[in-house]
Amino acid sequence: MKQSFQVLLSSSKIDNIWGENSSLSFDETGATIHIESFVDNLSSMEKIQKAARSIAQMKVPEVTLVGEWPLEAQWHFWQGSFEPKKSLNINFAELPVDETQTLESRVKVHTWVRQIINQTPEELSPIGLATEAGDFISQLAPDLINYKIISGKELEEKGYVGIFGVGRGSTRPPALLELDFCPKGHSNKSPAAALVGKGITFDSGGYSLKSSVGMLHMKSDMGGAATVAGALALAITSGLNQRVKLYLCCAENLVSGHAYKLADILKYRNGVSVEVVNTDAEGRLVLADGLIDASESGAPIIIDAATLTGAAMVAVGSDYNALFSMDDELAAQFISIAESEKDLAWRLPLTANHRNNCPSAYADTANSRPMPGGGSGAASNAAGFLSRFVSTPETGWLHVDLAACFKDSGDSLWSAGATGRGVRSIAAFLNQL
Repeated sequence: MKQSFQVLLSSSKIDNIWGENSSLSFDETGATIHIESFVDNLSSMEKIQKAARSIAQMKVPEVTLVGEWPLEAQWHFWQGSFEPKKSLNINFAELPVDETQTLESRVKVHTWVRQIINQTPEELSPIGLATEAGDFISQLAPDLINYKIISGKELEEKGYVGIFGVGRGSTRPPALLELDFCPKGHSNKSPAAALVGKGITFDSGGYSLKSSVGMLHMKSDMGGAATVAGALALAITSGLNQRVKLYLCCAENLVSGHAYKLADILKYRNGVSVEVVNTDAEGRLVLADGLIDASESGAPIIIDAATLTGAAMVAVGSDYNALFSMDDELAAQFISIAESEKDLAWRLPLTANHRNNCPSAYADTANSRPMPGGGSGAASNAAGFLSRFVSTPETGWLHVDLAACFKDSGDSLWSAGATGRGVRSIAAFLNQL
């Protein structure tokens, strides 16, 4: 019988023979991860995640976690062990029943999120993304969920000018998923929250064509849709008892004789006209349609998530997601929840004046500024653009620019590809409504 590689968690000091900065030692049965204490803090959890990453790269077929392993420790071990090609098989340590369920739910949802973001653009079409998300969430509570998908010409007929405009250049039609999670007794109530996700299944940049290097990882440009869908799924598994609506705005941004062009003007259902000055600033154009629907739903809380700007990554790096809001109390609540979930976010500036930072001589606004990356303050200006499509942007609205949801290459904490960052914080926020 093959023996599993055993991993012990210990607060004992590591012997110097294993290296000055190491937290991982080995014996004949497996490995020990050395942490300062079993107190749940980010430093210790990141040590566990780094150790798991090292063990996963050793290509052992299976590990068993032995001894005392708190919930967060096991969760961070799983995060570090995940690999796009073949993840490590883990026999988790015993936990109380409720914590076992929490761990299993996190693993299930984050596996789905990371795998769907890592799918190739050929595998995942806009309609495919909408369908997979709808089916995944529905199987968690089939009696409480219904969804519909609007696609192709029907989007144009119903005035979804952003989703249709961005997606019309592809032979695979764009799509909007509208999903309603409605617990018993809530059918006559407005939703407590609405989630909106950017679902660009591949982004060539359109006629504002990206470089080959810039285009390589653009299968991840649907990370916002995967994140909010995963967040709703995780909240449901954690006992969500509020009505929540989900809108996924899905399209491929490709070049063709049918693609939208620079200088086109899009006239949205809420009366806002937009001049296209950069076809690579397409995420905000599709999100605008979803935000209009979210506002019309009557939800007092709207959260949108998107891999929207490179400027957010420049500002906060890849360990934080960038948060924008004009509602100070709501933003502080979200930041606090994100910190407690070890799913960090950092607030960047957004005021009512940011909506005017992309002027147009031909329309109410342009979709960006006609310069590389949108110029200075591009992440805040993108958020300001989105504010035009929220009925009350000063209250109840959060915009999450997902700087941390994907890694172009692996590092000491994460494999290459999707990380799932953003899912826990949004799910926990929903569970506190």
